[in-house]
Amino acid sequence: MIRTLLYNRKTGESRWGDAGLIAEWTENPDLWIWADFSGEEPGEESRLLQDAFSLHPLVIADAQRDRHPPKLERFDEYFFLLINGLGVTTPDADYRTNQLAFFVSNRFLVSRRKDASVSIDAVWGEIGDGKIDVVRGSAHVLYRVIRRVTDRYTHLIEGLERKLDIMEDEMFENPRDALLEELLGFGRNLKQAQRIFNYHHGIFAQLTRKDHPFIGKQERHEFIDAFEHTERLASLTTLYRDLTDDLMNGYISVTSHRLNQIMKVLTVVTVIFLPLTLMVGIYGMNFEYIPELQIKYAYFILLGVMVAIASVLLLLFRKMRWI
Repeated sequence: MIRTLLYNRKTGESRWGDAGLIAEWTENPDLWIWADFSGEEPGEESRLLQDAFSLHPLVIADAQRDRHPPKLERFDEYFFLLINGLGVTTPDADYRTNQLAFFVSNRFLVSRRKDASVSIDAVWGEIGDGKIDVVRGSAHVLYRVIRRVTDRYTHLIEGLERKLDIMEDEMFENPRDALLEELLGFGRNLKQAQRIFNYHHGIFAQLTRKDHPFIGKQERHEFIDAFEHTERLASLTTLYRDLTDDLMNGYISVTSHRLNQIMKVLTVVTVIFLPLTLMVGIYGMNFEYIPELQIKYAYFILLGVMVAIASVLLLLFRKMRWI
């Protein structure tokens, strides 16, 4: 699907349509266009991007790859930006990313993604509602998309603090293997998020430079805002990764402590019954002559000795604070 927004800088008129507006844009230098590509056939998409917008085939190939690290690349007439947004459904830390590609110049903004993008759709709707003024150009619209992406990441990462608090309580009340598995998943996803934020942090830092083309003074301050938010996200992600590691170590310590307590109880029981079992074994042997068996009260004496041994051992363990 290709949808387009055509804006006439002289008349201030905006028009919405499909790929048909691209030909009109190429013929009139007073027009500005935002062309949003989603789920197009790669060959036809590549041809249109090269023919209509004169984009380099290598960066088009980068944009069409399923997995590619975020990057920023400058050309004479435009710059290419590739970032990772969140997927449509991101209920918790088990998120999915959506690769978003942008080609930005003074006359056009081209966005490309394989799947639906909540951030792009939101900005597209805000322009239609008059909440965003496209007269400010490509860089401002790009910033609004980036800010949407950053806000979604912020909501996701900040929500982890409450989840980690709940998991910490469960770790002491009901430790279980599923909890450790969930913590391992959190750690893996936080590591991926930290990698993304580090990429974005470096890219947005470049967009704040005074010598960067196609970005005016006002837009540069907006990208400074995006840069600062991403820096905070990277810091929070590092903090929550450390907390996750601490919880995993804490879980292992708690389960080890519980196991030690169980082993201590079993050891105490074993040590108490070991001498008693020895005595029972001796007097349970089938020899014809065992002198003690002829004593009238031998049975009661043996029981008393066994009770005394058990009592002494219990007192000893209590004194040693084993029980």
